[in-house]
Amino acid sequence: MRNTKKVAKWEIKRNMKNKTFLIGLFISPILFLAFYLIPDLFNNSDEDPVSTTVFVNDQLGVYEDLEATVQQAGAEWELQPTDISEEEAAGALESEENSAYVFIDERAFDGGVLPVYQSEEISPLFMNEVQLLGAPLQAMQIEELGLTPEEATVIAQGVVFEDASAGAAAETEASAGMDEDLLRSIVPGIFAAAVLLSIVFTGMAIFQSASQEKKDKIAEIILSSLTPGELMQGKIIGYFVLGIIQVIVFIVLVLPVLVWKIDVPILEYLFVPELALMLVIAILGYLLYAALFVGIGATMADISTAGNFQGMIMMLPFTALIFVGPVFSDPSGIWAQIGSYIPFTSPAILILRLSLLEEWPWVEIIIALAILVVSVWVFMKLAGKIFKIGILMYGKNATPGEIWKWIRA
Repeated sequence: MRNTKKVAKWEIKRNMKNKTFLIGLFISPILFLAFYLIPDLFNNSDEDPVSTTVFVNDQLGVYEDLEATVQQAGAEWELQPTDISEEEAAGALESEENSAYVFIDERAFDGGVLPVYQSEEISPLFMNEVQLLGAPLQAMQIEELGLTPEEATVIAQGVVFEDASAGAAAETEASAGMDEDLLRSIVPGIFAAAVLLSIVFTGMAIFQSASQEKKDKIAEIILSSLTPGELMQGKIIGYFVLGIIQVIVFIVLVLPVLVWKIDVPILEYLFVPELALMLVIAILGYLLYAALFVGIGATMADISTAGNFQGMIMMLPFTALIFVGPVFSDPSGIWAQIGSYIPFTSPAILILRLSLLEEWPWVEIIIALAILVVSVWVFMKLAGKIFKIGILMYGKNATPGEIWKWIRA
């Protein structure tokens, strides 16, 4: 174990002193922030805000109070009275821009919901702003009604303005889907997926590391003081730590910006118990892929001459993309289950499914984890056999037939 730790420390120090690694360590979060923040520079934030024309059909005689409320709130509105009917409002909006029609009538007392018709290009925040018109109407309710329990209930309800424009109901239902429970599962899922991608991509460097040591013919020198198993394990642990370092750098640079820019309590949704299981899945996925990378990397004389077989091994982490569409369509469907049970696709598909499902299928999760753990153990053993022979073979890349003989030996 001591030699394994030495190899891991050597891999970490060697890469942390490598300019290419250090540039890559910071370039990913910087590019992410650039793509996220640069579009804001092209927004027309310096232009004067566009005034919204709000036509009010007032049948309760509160127009002056509404006007005073708008002025006091400082809303960018141009309030105008109108006699147009609801039936005519939709047609009138076809020839008007940045306009809305508000109808104030007895429905303010009967149910407390008043219709609003707005043009398509109007600000999406308008429906939040228009709620301020409810204050004078509630004052009228208090003045007109007594203090009987029934009337007190009506006052407590207040007055709500509801978007009656075409298609508004469908948009409301779609936005309602992003509720708190969904965010609680999506946020840790995204974080776990980022961890998985980061450590797997870093683990791919094992492939190059083992091949480079063969090419430089220093493997024999290294193996004179430790066993092939210790060398392989040290590489896997070392590159795992390097992947975690990348994750930490990404979090330190990106998370504060996301917390600042996104009106969602990310930290509250991130640090939940579900995150622990997702991180375990991500780590198991790394160990599986790392065993493949380090074993196959030891069979290559030169990474630039890698054959089709070695190239196919490098593509295994991306096979999960085959199941992404079916999983999004039906996270509990048969294809989602199959993707959860295949070792090479299991880590990504499990994290995706756990992010989408409201209730976790624990039986399926336990089966998938058991398959993944066993697969990690088996591939570690196989990689050890391949690495032991392949790391000392010079001059050519090993063929699939030769690798199979090493495994059976």
